Amino acid sequence: MSVLHNLHLLPQTRQLRALHTVVRDRHAGLDSFVLHSRRIIRLLLEAGLDQLPFTEHDVTTPVGATYRGLRHTVDVCAVAVVRAGESMEAELRELLPGICIGKILIQRDKKTKLPHLYYSHLPPGIADSHVLLLEPMLATGGSANAAIDVLLKAGVREENIILINFIAAPEGLRAVSKAHPRVKVVVSSIEERLNENAFMVPGIGDFGDRYFGTIDSGAR
Repeated sequence: MSVLHNLHLLPQTRQLRALHTVVRDRHAGLDSFVLHSRRIIRLLLEAGLDQLPFTEHDVTTPVGATYRGLRHTVDVCAVAVVRAGESMEAELRELLPGICIGKILIQRDKKTKLPHLYYSHLPPGIADSHVLLLEPMLATGGSANAAIDVLLKAGVREENIILINFIAAPEGLRAVSKAHPRVKVVVSSIEERLNENAFMVPGIGDFGDRYFGTIDSGAR
């Protein structure tokens, strides 16, 4: 696919491919799936934090020298799209202890296939913050765009939203880029395509079910 504006793909290293090999295996057990998923999630979150604004900040090292460093200059919060997005919360709290995390519940109507907002509870002051939007699966882009719309209605600026995806389909990336071109997207893998059932290929199955152990890993 052509390069989309504001798309940040993790470096496709051999190590990352090895991690994906484990989590994509339909026979992967729960412990193995969670362990290797968390390692990828950590990489995604670090890459997402790299998209935040920085300012110069000097410190004195133990040998008395000056290190010309950087530090974040903005307020940051996160919003998890229930339920798969909650898989990213533990890693995020290890990186940013005390970070406020909101919730959005969006489900696709089985008949119309359109996303429907059932619940949202956002951190106070979110309009003045940069927001990490945690949504591991980006297939058609419908749910992600609906979640972004919730943030925009709450006063968040589009350019202050960083969408964190585990895997994404080209169709979903194009849909988000077209609807919200200033949103930054961080993803670990871009899939080949969507199949006739809107499942990503080669895919990973239902990420939330596999991560939280509510379905047999090889069921899809």
